[in-house]
Amino acid sequence: MIVKAVKTRVFHEHEKLAPFILKYIPKLKEGSVLVVTSKIVALSEGRTATPKNKKEKEKIIRRESEWAVESYPNWWLTIKDGTFVINAGVDDSNADGRIILLPKSSYRAAERIRTELLKTYRIKKLGVLITDSRVAPLRKGVFGMALGYAGFRGLRDYRGKSDIFGRTLKVTQVGVADSLAAATALVMGEGSERQPLAVIEDAPVDFCDKVNRNELRIRPEKDIFRRLFTRNKGMSR
Repeated sequence: MIVKAVKTRVFHEHEKLAPFILKYIPKLKEGSVLVVTSKIVALSEGRTATPKNKKEKEKIIRRESEWAVESYPNWWLTIKDGTFVINAGVDDSNADGRIILLPKSSYRAAERIRTELLKTYRIKKLGVLITDSRVAPLRKGVFGMALGYAGFRGLRDYRGKSDIFGRTLKVTQVGVADSLAAATALVMGEGSERQPLAVIEDAPVDFCDKVNRNELRIRPEKDIFRRLFTRNKGMSR
C-alpha cells in the first residue's frame, strides 16, 4: 500500500472542494482512495464560528454533541454522530482565530465528492475518505479516524472464520476505514504541513458503490467502554 500526502495552498471558507482537489490531484490511478481532511470539508460548508468567550464555545460544543461531560477545563468527552470524540470535533487549530466544526454529514460529503470526481478521473474504482484526529483513553498522541467514506467497505468481518490454529473467531472485525485514516494522518501531519489531501494506492479494500453508514457504529450500551458514557460511573471506580 502506498500513501502519499499532497501539499496545497491554504483552503478558504466557502470554497468548492472538487476544483481544489482537481488542481492538486489532476489524475488518479484505478483503485485509489482519495483522503480529505474534515477541516476543509467543514470550511467548504461554512461550518465555522467565532465564540466571544469560554461559555459561548461550551454552548457550541454542547449543541454539537449527542452526549457531553466535561473532563478537564475546556475539554469535553462527547459523542458526535455516534462517534466518541473530544469537544464534538470543535477545533481551533489552523483556524485563523475561529473555531471549525465537523462537517454536517461526512458520509454525504464523501459521496458528493466521489460523484463529482468520477466524472473527471474516468475510473470505476474510487474511494473517498474524510478524516479527523482522535485520542484513545490512556494513550498519548492523536491518530486518524474515519468520519465518513464512499466507494469502499469500511469494515472487514472475521467472525465465523478460523485463526491460524483453527479456533473460530467470534468478535474480530477490522476497521478498514479507520486503519486507512490512521495511515494517512501519519504522513499528512497535524501542524503547518498544509497537506489536507492524500492518495492511497493499492489499498487492500473492497470497492463498492454503496456503503453502510452504520457499519462502524456500536451503541453505547453494547460498547466495551460503556462505563465511560455515564455520569455516575467513572474510570476511578
